[in-house]
Amino acid sequence: MVSGKLYTYPNNFRAYKVLAAAQYSGAKVEVAKDFVFGETNKTDAFLKKFPMGKVPAFESSDGACIAESNAIAWYVANEQLRGKTDIERAQVVQWMGFADSELLPAVCAWTFPMQGIIQHNKQTTERAKEELRRAMAALNAHLLTCTYLVGERVTLADVAVCCTLLSAYQLAMDPEFRKPYGNVTRWFNTIVNQPQVKTIVGEVKLCVKTADPQPVQGGTGGKKDKKKEEKKPKEDKKKAKEEKKPQEEADPAEEVMAAEPKSKDPFAGMPKSSWDMDDFKRFYSNNDEDKSVPYFWEKFDKENFSIWFSEYKYSDELGQIFMSCNLVGGMFQRLEKLRKNAFASVVVFGENNNSSISGIWVWRGHDLAFELSPDWQIDFESYSWKKLDANSEETKKMVNDYFKWEGADSKGRKVNQGKIFK
Repeated sequence: MVSGKLYTYPNNFRAYKVLAAAQYSGAKVEVAKDFVFGETNKTDAFLKKFPMGKVPAFESSDGACIAESNAIAWYVANEQLRGKTDIERAQVVQWMGFADSELLPAVCAWTFPMQGIIQHNKQTTERAKEELRRAMAALNAHLLTCTYLVGERVTLADVAVCCTLLSAYQLAMDPEFRKPYGNVTRWFNTIVNQPQVKTIVGEVKLCVKTADPQPVQGGTGGKKDKKKEEKKPKEDKKKAKEEKKPQEEADPAEEVMAAEPKSKDPFAGMPKSSWDMDDFKRFYSNNDEDKSVPYFWEKFDKENFSIWFSEYKYSDELGQIFMSCNLVGGMFQRLEKLRKNAFASVVVFGENNNSSISGIWVWRGHDLAFELSPDWQIDFESYSWKKLDANSEETKKMVNDYFKWEGADSKGRKVNQGKIFK
């Protein structure tokens, strides 16, 4: 039987996955009582076992060390939780990935300000709500005819997705927001009330009213007192910076969703343009395409912006349509800091097990934008990129079709759905 020690801080939803899995499997997982976040995980002894210094982290009784919550949960789980067949196991991994790529960034961006972890930013919050609605809609459709995400019993898929949604259900998603997703809420209540899960997460009460943003812990939440700041010793500043709330270091989604990027804007040195891209984005969002597409061509600055066609290279590996959409959504989330200077309409064509992904991108400058920053290079090599002639009629037709989500791909597959990067 699996046994070992789990290093984590209190109320870590990532650790909940591991502890709930252990409840189902009977694995003996002990939470390290002497662990102090920000101290223990920075010692040489801890870093030798877990070089990234992140938690949760697990050390088995035979000395094996495992990082990353999904991997730990998988290790301590049993056959029921992992899935009994190859297809069930693949589906469990699929939904665990869905939780991390589609749900987690949106949940963190919306709820972290409510927990005083990051500063509230209205635009970021609204974007997070939109992304969460899309993901919840996919979940709701799947759960229309299913009690659980995979098979006929609880699996790690249920545990992982439930734990990821926990703070959203408790703090953010009020009855009005939840209303279209009755299947998801029914499923969520089923999972959190399973004895093995309830033992770990406790009594869960659904949000009645969306919580208000809280001041960032360790700061004023607003303007700093300049005089007090000047008097504060440098050593104290350094110590305060290091003594952040655990989630700040443990949750990478915070940096993805941070409202004010600290790194230099890669577009800062480029010539200024008369085209107000934000104005176009607003117009596109608030008007039908028969108005917004002509508006694009009326305002577009050909000298300082370029148009590109992208196509996913590995269409033969695409499976379910919602998984194809997840690929697009995940890429968009990882390009958060590109939004200010780019716009895209990416379309999924076809049907389950016969689909393709391609899109039209518009960004500042005439070179491939992804090469301007290492942060933007995670996904772009999975696509082919072709710069288009903004003056050609062929380009205009392509832009029109992609902005309107019309037409078909090169193999005649019709538009299934699309996503807008704005």
